[in-house]
Amino acid sequence: MKQHKKILNVLIIGSKGFIGHHLFNYFCERGFQVWDADVVFDYTNSKRYFLILDSENSDFSSVFQNESYDLCVNCSGAASVYDSIKNSKKSYYLNTVNVYNILDAIKKFQPNCKFINLSSAAVYGNPQHLPVSENESIHPLSPYGVHKYLAEQICKEFYDYEGIKTCSLRIFSVYGVGLNKQLYWDLYKKTKTNKHIVLYGTGYESRDFINIFDLVRAIEIISECSNFEADVINVANGEEISIKDAVKIFYSFFEDEISYSFSGEARKGDPINWRADITKLNSYGYKPTIDLDTGLKEYYDWVVKLKN
Repeated sequence: MKQHKKILNVLIIGSKGFIGHHLFNYFCERGFQVWDADVVFDYTNSKRYFLILDSENSDFSSVFQNESYDLCVNCSGAASVYDSIKNSKKSYYLNTVNVYNILDAIKKFQPNCKFINLSSAAVYGNPQHLPVSENESIHPLSPYGVHKYLAEQICKEFYDYEGIKTCSLRIFSVYGVGLNKQLYWDLYKKTKTNKHIVLYGTGYESRDFINIFDLVRAIEIISECSNFEADVINVANGEEISIKDAVKIFYSFFEDEISYSFSGEARKGDPINWRADITKLNSYGYKPTIDLDTGLKEYYDWVVKLKN
């Protein structure tokens, strides 16, 4: 496992989101000096080096003018495939324009700061081959996937023409404690109002799930080992799990038996099968530590304690 200059000072943009929040806590626990930035101030933790962003004007100059960072991780942006279909302009601005503006500020004020942007497996669409490698052709099924790929190209532009060290992470299906959207949250919420639950698809669709704890570990490993030459890296566990099996595992933790079926109707923008080739990530020394059964039990224990 190759390593580069030690990362000490880290800026996390989008720190109040699911991934950003976990990444902030993880880096703090690991002894890094961490700044975080988002559109809303967090009054619950006075020890945070917090920078407030303007949601209407994504000028990141103030973020980079007054402090020095070894690494900036962009966890911000619109994260919904379905919302991007309804409001493509918003998705484009948050997932693409903001990436350009962050890199432009880095170029002006801190050209030695490394930059990681969180991309998505959505850029692949329905891959022709599984496991899908980073060299697979790009066929996104939604504006969200298109905008994430455009952001990757912006990262490449700033590396090729400005020498800014960049890296794009194609994250597959992340889940874990604190995530109040997507598959498992939806499964939980449906148990509150339905005697029989009807789910989209056939159940034979598949995903490559990665627990949030393994994801933040992977980000740290990549920050130390990537060349940052506009690198593109799959981040997943390299395991294909059918939706029907994932649902079965999650609902097995409930005290009462859950009645459910699949409608056979696909949702627009949803891929069919995913499994990542994580050869590159493994070469940095990454190994998954949380299997799906363990991760979903933790998630179940979290959701049943919520008052909703």
